[in-house]
Amino acid sequence: MTPLSITDSVIILTTNPGSSMKPKILVIDDDTSLRRVLEYNLQEAGYQVLSAANGAEGVQLVAEEAPALVLTDMKMPGMDGMQVLKSIKASSPDTLVIIITAFGTVDIAVEAMKVGAYDYITKPFNRDELRITVAKALQFTGLAAENKRLKSELSDRADFRTIVGSSREMERVFAIVRKVADTEASVLITGESGTGKELVARSIHNQSGRREAPFIAINCAAIPRDLLESELFGHVKGAFTGAIKDKIGKFQLADGGTLFLDEVGELPVELQPKLLRALQEKVAEPVGGTKPHKLDVRVVAATNLDMDKALADATFREDLYYRLAVIPIHLPPLRERRDDIALLLRYFCTKHGAGMVSFDSGAMAVLCSYRWPGNVRELENLVERLLIMRSGDSITCDDLPDKVRSGGAVPGMAPRAGSVISLPDDGYPLEQLEREVVVEALERSGWNQTAAAKFLHIPRHTLIYRMEKYGIVTP
Repeated sequence: MTPLSITDSVIILTTNPGSSMKPKILVIDDDTSLRRVLEYNLQEAGYQVLSAANGAEGVQLVAEEAPALVLTDMKMPGMDGMQVLKSIKASSPDTLVIIITAFGTVDIAVEAMKVGAYDYITKPFNRDELRITVAKALQFTGLAAENKRLKSELSDRADFRTIVGSSREMERVFAIVRKVADTEASVLITGESGTGKELVARSIHNQSGRREAPFIAINCAAIPRDLLESELFGHVKGAFTGAIKDKIGKFQLADGGTLFLDEVGELPVELQPKLLRALQEKVAEPVGGTKPHKLDVRVVAATNLDMDKALADATFREDLYYRLAVIPIHLPPLRERRDDIALLLRYFCTKHGAGMVSFDSGAMAVLCSYRWPGNVRELENLVERLLIMRSGDSITCDDLPDKVRSGGAVPGMAPRAGSVISLPDDGYPLEQLEREVVVEALERSGWNQTAAAKFLHIPRHTLIYRMEKYGIVTP
């Protein structure tokens, strides 16, 4: 095969996903005869070919035509090939570049690759070599585009892979997370133990611009009071007995990322002003130190406490609460999202390697009517236990613990003693029943939300959540 006579050139590849036609190729060269040779060979390979006589014209055509590949001579008057490369890379960083250079001038190709070129080939080369090189590059761009699309799709799905739920209550949570994730606002997640507060915090981090930086979690209730300040802010050597060297605190470890303060409601009152200062002024001062460290940290906090009561009892500072709860997210308990139970059962069976295991109708009825005081965490623990103890691939009521069976309403069972409601024989919508209970409690309390919440034995923020859920408005 006769080698092509081509001067030093650059091939710049861009993707044109979604097109079923052969990619467009733009040839940029001030040598008319060379352009014709390249046009002929590329057309013969089945590509659409455009051409430009200089670099400036070529860059303009790239913007207007979005070709899949640009072949440009390196040595041209005015805008040379390197300038063309830099211009396109500046406007389209994902563009791939292949250098075609003469033997003995590989250093030019290496320099171009430092600028962002994908690869290079040296001449003389034959038609097949050119076509193979172009085809491989286009294949790479196709794979890169597909990878980018999949990453985008995964991001759009909001990293909810470990937060299972399709109920209306959880869809509300997902919607809030999507809106606030890529902001810098502090978030306070409330909900009972076992509802998945840390999973939501991690989801917020993973969807934010800080996703590549650390996610640091600390349980404020699990660390002794006299050590918590050091854990959060660090300390300097000699700050207290046992401080034999400097220690970096969680705030500094989370620099550029997210700090998750779990059980923040348990934070000692005497430490709350220092946390407030860290949030307001974006600085952290280690114990025993005199030089504050600047912070670049997004704080997400969580608690299972009734924060209204904590504020009323002055065990939690009001100014700190509002600084943390710029965006409040309340996670409903499992008993208020029963539509998700079947989905969660399937998820946990699959997670523990028993995707073929099923639950018969009786067992499912009991599990869906049980109150789940431990919420999703309790459900997963139960599934793991059932999978270990099971005798077959179908779990029945007999496999369930007595505690679960006695707390469930198995079809055919008599109403439990002391029940305060009497349901019709043909059934009654649970949501309608709950709405009526909330309205009655509010009416009995003269629409005083605090009193109504106390009457229902729930936190005030839970009552407010119910009112919003059912569209209940104070008259």
